[in-house]
Amino acid sequence: QVQLVESGGGLVQAGGSLRLSCAASGRTFSPYAMGWFRQAPGKEREFVASITWSGIRTYYADSVKGRFTISRTKAKNTVYVQMNSLKPDDTAVYYCAAALAAGWPEHLKYDYWGQGTQVTVSS
Repeated sequence: QVQLVESGGGLVQAGGSLRLSCAASGRTFSPYAMGWFRQAPGKEREFVASITWSGIRTYYADSVKGRFTISRTKAKNTVYVQMNSLKPDDTAVYYCAAALAAGWPEHLKYDYWGQGTQVTVSS
């Protein structure tokens, strides 16, 4: 139904910046919200940030607040996360996801997931 493809991951030095993109395929794409998650080895998947597709509201995990910025371009069916002041603890596989049903950010059900892109931050 919907395919999400992340790009932009790679190796970056601590203090550097990286921008991830997530492009959605499909004849029509109109989710309620898009989110970014990450998972480091041996840890559970962690919420990073989300944005309503209208772009009106954004929501961030405390661990990235002030450093990461989520945005979207509706015409391109693409969501981004700009990551600044990166730290080694940010090293993880980053996934984007789409939520079809509305709800509070903490309660959203994400229906579609990308395959992930690796972000490695060296010290």
